[in-house]
Amino acid sequence: MKKGDLLWGAALLAWIVMLAVPTSRQSFMAVTGAHPYMGGFIKFMILATMGDLLGTRLVKGKYVIPEGVVYRAIGWGVIGMMVTLMFTLFMDGAGAAQSKGLLPFAGSRIAQAFFGSAVMNLTFGPMMMVFHKFMDLFIDAKYESKRKITLSSLVDRLDWHTLVQFSWAKTCTMFWIPAHTVVFMLPSEIRVLVSAFLSIALGLLLAFAKKEKPAKSS
Repeated sequence: MKKGDLLWGAALLAWIVMLAVPTSRQSFMAVTGAHPYMGGFIKFMILATMGDLLGTRLVKGKYVIPEGVVYRAIGWGVIGMMVTLMFTLFMDGAGAAQSKGLLPFAGSRIAQAFFGSAVMNLTFGPMMMVFHKFMDLFIDAKYESKRKITLSSLVDRLDWHTLVQFSWAKTCTMFWIPAHTVVFMLPSEIRVLVSAFLSIALGLLLAFAKKEKPAKSS
């Protein structure tokens, strides 16, 4: 085991210990509950970045701190804020649709969680992935060249085949829908935190996508 693995494991262990100790867990939940957007930002900024680093470890055999890592972490934080809002919109929206007969099995918590997860991952999920990919491409381009970056140039750099065939068709349907169904059945105050831990899995999925088909470059 390399030094990087020990450091990464220690960081994950620190999170687990903080959540396992009642005093620190209650303080953390109280602060993030009072400031949900800030809580979502911090959770994703740290845990999703850890997922990125772990994905790089699997692809390259070692931990590599990417250029612009601070900007990438901020981007993940913004996604965490989005997720904080979307969880409420889609979970409560599914329940409202069930109560009005627009979706079946009204009163079933499992059905509400599934419908909320399915609609979220078939609509918001793909767009969130596009946002994340364009964010990464923009940061990469900024460090590669001082030339003006256009939206068209970023579109040309994007590997749409991997994004659609792997990220959308496979991970959104076969991983994220069941995963978020479970998340939506948890108490509302810990959903974003659990989803942030799942973002570590996202780093692994992105690593598998890179192994399956290297991204295009220009």
